[in-house]
Amino acid sequence: MSDFLHDFARRFAGLDAGNLHRLGELYTSDVHFTDPLHEVIGLDALQDYFAALYANVEQLDFEFIGFDPVRDGEGYLRWVMSYRHPSLKRGRLISLEGCSLLRWNAEGKVERHRDFFDAGALLYEHVPLLGPAIRWLQRRLA
Repeated sequence: MSDFLHDFARRFAGLDAGNLHRLGELYTSDVHFTDPLHEVIGLDALQDYFAALYANVEQLDFEFIGFDPVRDGEGYLRWVMSYRHPSLKRGRLISLEGCSLLRWNAEGKVERHRDFFDAGALLYEHVPLLGPAIRWLQRRLA
């Protein structure tokens, strides 16, 4: 199980805008992908989602920091995503911790991929005008 997680993480980290055709090596044709901002079903839709993601950022990197098997065919990856977007934080690097729940089949392809992360830390806190308001609200609620 841990071998699958390490191999998947290595291959996933190697993805970029120029090789998204390789998603088919990692995912089933009917993959179900969810994150706090999107839900995507099917490999074609996942490729479109990733293509849009890479088209809108100047840099996108994943560092995998934890590999947690749960049972046969299921486990978690913990990661740090770092990215640059020209409209967020004046184009400076933004880093975010999160984790992914993966469920894979006997052929070694992921059928279910669910990401968990703080959407505010990913996006909203870095939007001009909105970011300061969110940070103020977070301080008030703490």
